[in-house]
Amino acid sequence: MSAAAASQYSAKDIQVLEGLEPVRKRPSMYIGDPDKKGLHHLVWEIVDNAVDEYLNNYADTITVTLHKSGDAITVTDNGRGIPVDMHPRHKRPALELILTTLHSGAKFGEGGKYIHSGGLHGVGSSVVNALSKKLVATIRRDGHEWEQTFKRGVAASKLQKLGPFRGHGTTIYFEPDPEIFKTTHFDAEWIRSHLEDMSYIHSGLKLTFKNEITKETHELSHPGGIAEFLTRLVTESQKPPVTETSFHLVKENGDRMEAVLQWTEDTEEQVRSFVNGIRTSAGGTHETGFKAGIVKAIRNFIDTHEVKIKGVTITAEDIREGIVGILSVFVREPMFQGQTKEKLNNPEMTALVDNWVRPALEAWLNANMTAADQIVGRIVLAAKARLASREAVQEVKRKSVVNRRLNLPGKLADCKSTDLDEAELFVVEGESAGGSARQGRDSRTQAVLPLRGKILNSEGLAISKVLANAELSDLVTAIGTGAGDKFNLNGLRYGKIILLMDADADGHHITTLLMTFFFRYMTELIRKGHLFVAQPPLYRIDVGKETHWARDDAHKEEILSKLRENAKPEITRFKGLGEMPAKVLAETTMHPRHRTLLQVKIDSNLEADKTFVELLGKDPSARYRFIMDAAPQVGAEELDV
Repeated sequence: MSAAAASQYSAKDIQVLEGLEPVRKRPSMYIGDPDKKGLHHLVWEIVDNAVDEYLNNYADTITVTLHKSGDAITVTDNGRGIPVDMHPRHKRPALELILTTLHSGAKFGEGGKYIHSGGLHGVGSSVVNALSKKLVATIRRDGHEWEQTFKRGVAASKLQKLGPFRGHGTTIYFEPDPEIFKTTHFDAEWIRSHLEDMSYIHSGLKLTFKNEITKETHELSHPGGIAEFLTRLVTESQKPPVTETSFHLVKENGDRMEAVLQWTEDTEEQVRSFVNGIRTSAGGTHETGFKAGIVKAIRNFIDTHEVKIKGVTITAEDIREGIVGILSVFVREPMFQGQTKEKLNNPEMTALVDNWVRPALEAWLNANMTAADQIVGRIVLAAKARLASREAVQEVKRKSVVNRRLNLPGKLADCKSTDLDEAELFVVEGESAGGSARQGRDSRTQAVLPLRGKILNSEGLAISKVLANAELSDLVTAIGTGAGDKFNLNGLRYGKIILLMDADADGHHITTLLMTFFFRYMTELIRKGHLFVAQPPLYRIDVGKETHWARDDAHKEEILSKLRENAKPEITRFKGLGEMPAKVLAETTMHPRHRTLLQVKIDSNLEADKTFVELLGKDPSARYRFIMDAAPQVGAEELDV
């Protein structure tokens, strides 16, 4: 660093963020991206606090209300009520301290007032407060009702005693801040579905969802618990179960754990794990132990009964293929990865769950020999199918490059590599963008297929009509697997198929049309993790000698907010990939070291089906409802006209 540069960096450049200012400055650290998922994370935080009261036997009822405006939520529980007395050290009411201070609460250490809790960092409710333009807390306890209002994390009123009240509990009303979120409009179905999942995990909890927009009330109670949840998931998978009965295990003494498991004819494994009632979508140590216990139990059963398996070696993936399982554990001191709590990191949980599941599942298999034989038979078939698939792929690789390239579309700029692990196909919009991508690619591993003209909306169409479309037919030919009933994964020519469209509304529309096609006619590509969406920049931001790339308006604003106050950024908006220099496209979007790819996944077949029918189906009324529901959240500056 030069002396001149050093002299420009001094104490005045150091920022000290106080109170909840760090949350508003860097919301992604606490809720992930401030998009739809981040918005709904606010609801989960408040609901999780209410569930903590249930877990510790202080509440049995939670009501969530989506207000008529669509951008305000109220969560009410009948727990003890947040304390309102004066904190002896900070000389502020406990309620105000909890809602305006990070790392404050009653869940720290062994002296905490919660045996089981979804959050131990003391940041959940204060984060919601910081990211809400308005929050009102109403507390009922000690024979009175109390209320305090907050705005953007700061107390806007004193704690007020409203009057005598019989009963107890907490009510939190909040309105997300449009200065933070890309949209503040809540998805009613997403909330209802999330709460219903919770009602299976907490079978003794009465959850109610009130939708004031549609004037519907959903009473969500499932006394059958996760066994009933498993039945629903197996039904939704649309694949028949291998056995009539399922494996169900409960541990009550000490920290509570519960698991259910059933093998199906599906080719995928589906495991949903929960910690203290919170969905850990990224798994973690408890889920690792669960899967390890299943594999060890099956191996022990095969060895004990000397089951003869000729010609194949059983792998862990073969054993887990087709399982639908649910694991719910309750941990006194959970260590989550990040505030969004999507992954559990407690190292002791792997062995704990493994040693709990393995002997119990092994005993169940020995006590249910008919079911065990059916399961082992299913596993052997999975191993043989895997072996046959591998041999078929090796046979394809042995073919000459000339044979491999017969009948490929003329506009395809193919790559030299025939190795699935490194070969990639970029599907781009138009010849102009195709030219930039061809110039910027690594021709050894990256192929480019430009699509011309308007992409066909394939929703609801017969496969014959879909493949009569030249662009989609060329796409199927380039990929090599066929489509519909003739789909065969063994013909796959690229390990990654990457949709690379303009970062504007038209580009998003084309991406949606292509994703519909893949979901309807080449679903296995998505299930096996081969489909991705590229994230090209929409803006270039130059600040002196530094260059930043922003993928959308929100990302642009986030970058600008981090610049020095006296910075004078030059902002360039790309009209399309075609006008982007090939070198820039390669560096920002195509080079594996620098790019960001979003992998397309199917979390729920039913939800995916419903979404595509609603957005692209023949019935315009569903689309009209979607547009009218979304209209209030779209500002004029967001319209790409």
